[in-house]
Amino acid sequence: MNEDFKIPVVGKPAIKSPLLLSKVEGDGVFDYIESSDRVLYDPTLDNFYKSKNENTEPLSFEKAGPKEFIYFDPPKTKVAIVTCGGLCPGLNNVIRSIVLQLYYRYKVTRVIGIKYGYEGFIPEYNHPIIDLTPEVVERIHLFGGTLLGSSRGKQDVCQIVDSLERMNVNILFTIGGDGTLRGALAIKEEIEKRNLKIAVAGIPKTIDNDIGYISKSFGFETAYSIAEAIVHVAHNEAIGAYNGITIVKLMGRHSGFIAANAALSTQDTNFVLIPEMDFDLEGENGFLEALKKRILQRHHALIVVAEGAGQHIFEGEPKKYDESGNLLNKDIGLHLKSVIDEFFKSLDIRVSIKYIDPSYIIRSARAIADDSKFCLQLSQNAVHAAMAGKTGFVVGYWNGQFTLLPISLAVRERQKINLESELWWNVLEVTGQPVSMKN
Repeated sequence: MNEDFKIPVVGKPAIKSPLLLSKVEGDGVFDYIESSDRVLYDPTLDNFYKSKNENTEPLSFEKAGPKEFIYFDPPKTKVAIVTCGGLCPGLNNVIRSIVLQLYYRYKVTRVIGIKYGYEGFIPEYNHPIIDLTPEVVERIHLFGGTLLGSSRGKQDVCQIVDSLERMNVNILFTIGGDGTLRGALAIKEEIEKRNLKIAVAGIPKTIDNDIGYISKSFGFETAYSIAEAIVHVAHNEAIGAYNGITIVKLMGRHSGFIAANAALSTQDTNFVLIPEMDFDLEGENGFLEALKKRILQRHHALIVVAEGAGQHIFEGEPKKYDESGNLLNKDIGLHLKSVIDEFFKSLDIRVSIKYIDPSYIIRSARAIADDSKFCLQLSQNAVHAAMAGKTGFVVGYWNGQFTLLPISLAVRERQKINLESELWWNVLEVTGQPVSMKN
């Protein structure tokens, strides 16, 4: 097994699990998952033969699920939950599912919520701590956002671990994206320096679906489902005017999964612009020329652009960063609107341009049914792993199965759309846009 895929532990699990599952196949009871149960990273036949010929073990993830023995003694265990970063559909679902799984399956009754992200651990902010009981979380999944609130920005890791010690926390669940997971990794490393027996578990939250080695993150399906409805309405706006052009800007700072999937869902989009692709605005093979051909032929066009697309256009301009140190994108949507307007005016072609930016509507929405189910499954598997003493891990999803992967691996690289993938080819087929818009 590749060491990069190995999950750390805080200690040897020696307490019999209260779940009372089975180890006998065929008895009608779900079986405990062994640490030797693995999920292949590359399940292709070619990779199988390659590993066989080289006499090597193929890369694989540890399979998530309940263990026969756990490390933390439920009556003596105290758990903290924190949500960080931007809002995302499903946050409340995850909080609720963790609490209910701990209370009803493992009989862990001491669960607290940390308010406003990692800030909540820092005394100077004076944020309150919430006792999370089944009664408190009973209906929170019916609402978007997060009961615990959230925040961006780095906080002092030593102070965070100080707080965990003061509060006698045994397990910390961190729910967030790339920045949150990097923070969780730093917390885990500080805990190890102090030789503390505190587990750190990550549940990946990224509406953009861009965390590495995880094929799907919670909130993503809700995001592109809501985006699909908006893109559909935007198409009506485009065809409702002579030479109507509608631009819809969707979330996706580094990856264009929401834009691509929303376009595939509606099948009405004519151009999809994503961060992974390079394109020219001007020139005979550029975007504006392709748009002109579309308008002259069909007299309407629908453009879906991810917020991180076309950032090369702004090279040389001053850069700005958010509280977490992330580079803030220039507004490609408004820039496109201005450039398209000037371009058609220079050709004396009358167009009607509409611009729609629904980002906050999407990220604050309540999770749809499939996402809600997915949140539950992620949370259950996170609890199973943490109670068994696993630490520094993220619950993932790969090849249709739930996995455990080290946080260090999850934050190593972002997941992006491969322009040679079937997904992107599907987008090109449904839009009819040129394979390349480079001169």
